[in-house]
Amino acid sequence: MTVNIELPIPEYFDARKVSEVWRVPYQERAAIAKQWAETYSIQPAISDKNRVCLLVIDAQNTFCLPEFELFVGGRSGTGAIEDNVRLCEFIYRNLNSITTIAPTMDTHTAMQIFHPIFWINSAGEHPLPAATLITLEDVEKGIWKVNPAVAGSIAAGNYAALEKHCLHYVKKLSSDGKYPLTIWPYHSMLGGIGHALVSAVEEAIFFHSIARNSQALFEIKGGNPLTENYSVLRPEVLDGADGSAIAQKNVNFINKLLEFDAIIIAGQAKSHCVAWTIDDLLTEIVARDRQLAKKVYLLEDCTSPVVVPGVIDFTEQADAAFQRFAAAGMNVVKSTQSIDSWLDIK
Repeated sequence: MTVNIELPIPEYFDARKVSEVWRVPYQERAAIAKQWAETYSIQPAISDKNRVCLLVIDAQNTFCLPEFELFVGGRSGTGAIEDNVRLCEFIYRNLNSITTIAPTMDTHTAMQIFHPIFWINSAGEHPLPAATLITLEDVEKGIWKVNPAVAGSIAAGNYAALEKHCLHYVKKLSSDGKYPLTIWPYHSMLGGIGHALVSAVEEAIFFHSIARNSQALFEIKGGNPLTENYSVLRPEVLDGADGSAIAQKNVNFINKLLEFDAIIIAGQAKSHCVAWTIDDLLTEIVARDRQLAKKVYLLEDCTSPVVVPGVIDFTEQADAAFQRFAAAGMNVVKSTQSIDSWLDIK
């Protein structure tokens, strides 16, 4: 393959601001990006002989900034911030090698099956977020019941059908070996600041789009009120209690990803949305051609696991998942290495 020299990082990039929310000055950055492309002979992405996609999973304020709802701190306590510094630097240094950036956007509204308002106990209380797992036994015993008041918004007023679905849902999670239904804080709320990409990451993606004349492939996930949707490639549960489809695999996006010569993956959280997206991608690869796993590269220093000190630590599960992905043929790499030192494209 053609060897590309790593590019410098633009002077405007300030690692200290990666943990802050601010407005990207688009027109200013566009002018710099055009000049950058001219100065460093960066060609339009359409001319790439080898097409490389950088899949950035849920690099949103809600997961990546400490004052937001589901900050992914990892064991260091600053995991997502450090990850995003490295991710931005990786994008800038490798502008000429990355064909397309595909950011996924976790997207929610208030009344969804994993939010507190959806459930209620005999005392009329909602479950505490991030501290409540709703099991099959909890639902069967009535410890947690569907909040009747949400049926009008979610099930056209058919409370019995909604109850039936939720019992089916927790049974499905249990039988499939998934995590129990977790009640999460309200997060990634559509229209809110938490839903937005981290400003520095958004800026880097925009800069790439202009410098390479390459439209970012934004992919929305998580809006279905009846199922969790950790992976961008498929919801956790696809059918309802009566066997009818309530959701489907994201076949178009799967096909789009597998058309690239290489897929580089980063984002949050390593133990949840990242791991489950990779797992679903691997399932598709195994069904088509196991050799395709070789073109997947996991930026292990641009992702962190969910860790709530004194409550839960998913580090070991996340690391075990990455070891499994590597054993299947995927490549676990670091963003600080030259992209051409590990990108195996002929």
